[in-house]
Amino acid sequence: EDITGWQNKEKPKSNFDRKMYHYGTFPEGFSWGISSSAYQIEGGWNADGKGPSIWDRFTQTTNTIPDKANGNVACDSYNKLNEDLYMLRALRVKSYRFSLSWSRIFPDGTRKSLNQKGVDYYNRLIDGLIAYNIEPMVTLYHWDLPEALQKVNGWESAEMIDIFNDYCDFCFATFGDRVKFWITINQPQTIAWSGYGLGNMPPNVVDPGYRPYIVAHNLIKAHAKAYHTYDDKYRQSQGGLISIALNADWFEPADVNVVREVVTADRAMQFQLGWFAHPIFKNGDYPDALKWQVGNKSEIQSLPQSRLPSFTEEEKNFIKGTADVFCVNHYTTRVVSYFTAALQPHSYESDQDMREAEEPDSPTTAIPNQKAVAWGLRRLLNWIKEEYGDPEIYITENGAAVEWDDFERVMFYKTYIDEALKANNLDGVRLRGYTATAFMDSFEWLHGYKFLFGLHHVDFTNPDRPRTPKYSAHYYYNIIKDNGFPLPDDEKMLHGHFREDFMWSSASASYQVTYTSTAILLLLNTVLLPLFSSF
Repeated sequence: EDITGWQNKEKPKSNFDRKMYHYGTFPEGFSWGISSSAYQIEGGWNADGKGPSIWDRFTQTTNTIPDKANGNVACDSYNKLNEDLYMLRALRVKSYRFSLSWSRIFPDGTRKSLNQKGVDYYNRLIDGLIAYNIEPMVTLYHWDLPEALQKVNGWESAEMIDIFNDYCDFCFATFGDRVKFWITINQPQTIAWSGYGLGNMPPNVVDPGYRPYIVAHNLIKAHAKAYHTYDDKYRQSQGGLISIALNADWFEPADVNVVREVVTADRAMQFQLGWFAHPIFKNGDYPDALKWQVGNKSEIQSLPQSRLPSFTEEEKNFIKGTADVFCVNHYTTRVVSYFTAALQPHSYESDQDMREAEEPDSPTTAIPNQKAVAWGLRRLLNWIKEEYGDPEIYITENGAAVEWDDFERVMFYKTYIDEALKANNLDGVRLRGYTATAFMDSFEWLHGYKFLFGLHHVDFTNPDRPRTPKYSAHYYYNIIKDNGFPLPDDEKMLHGHFREDFMWSSASASYQVTYTSTAILLLLNTVLLPLFSSF
């Protein structure tokens, strides 16, 4: 496996360097944003003609979510648009990342079912943002597939590529005169693995060795087709950007001095991030580590071909370069070591031959296995810079769930944003934007309303769903206002000279001097004098 340049990507940092606080500001025009997604905040699950999504079906028909929670009402943003816009304006964000509910626009997933009231809602949201000089950063698909499309096999079917493209085409034509930043799909790795491998998220398919790879294959091709549709039909007249939001932990080798551990960490990066980033940002194909691992395992398992599908040369050329900027969602860091995994059952997880552990010296958050390891963000950004040819990068999700003490969330933002600042100012990473997660407390997927990421508190026991800014909202407001962490006056270096008769000296102690002198004499008598006497 080729790990050439790993040391260029990531030189081990000392504990002092990791803990050093860096004062400075981000470049002028830096995009400070905040995020949400349709199913998490909108509510109105069947209002005004909206069709059901796979998350509606999942939360309403199973007992998997704590307290049997669902997004039927959530934050009720569908009915509280003006209040949300006011809060965004008060926060002074430069961008707002939200997603479109596919089934609110096309209730059965296709153009023939167009729901104009759903379109009207998003027009009001987009127009309201622009009126407040907030850039809409719009995600076309954030996991809530129309249930009608899942009934015809959803992302397992290659037919979804054209269906998704037609939905995107409609959105570009309808909203693209005002939307200049598009994200096709949010976290395709989560869709493929959690939705079709582990099966703990909709559509709840448990097939860890095969369908994650098939679904990922279709997602990549669907993204590429939507990109080309925008590029060919709308870019010249609308002048926007289009990308895909990829999730990435940082994987730290258990021992940076052991080659096998470094190779394992690089492989972990390729299996999670490179699975999608390598085809899109490099050569149109999967990373060599992924192809070799899955192909080799498949051969040992006596399968006729690799469980990882392959792209044709035409498809590689079509996929390569289909993102204008690099969008990454990041939350935590994991420590990985080599481990020979079992050959049965077939599994994407076992294909990686690694074992994960928590970073031992970092604070916990409310979510298990999601420690706050700020220094990992800097290392991740540098890895992306080196691996993918120094792209412009937007952090499109970053945040922490805390149980009650909002000061912990403030410390999360303070340390993580400072590591992003180090990457930009000290390492030359071309970071263009940062998006805090989340705008407000909301339905947090498999955790329901148990663990909350919001900078604004939402009272879910009150039918009016009142919102209240937390301390972290005020803190983030000040970071935005200052464009980072400018050096305080009391930290600034004073330059000048001491008076001419100032006495410069040095100090010692008798015991220290005596001990040192004895050591020097011993060295002279036993080593140096015999050495010189031989000449």
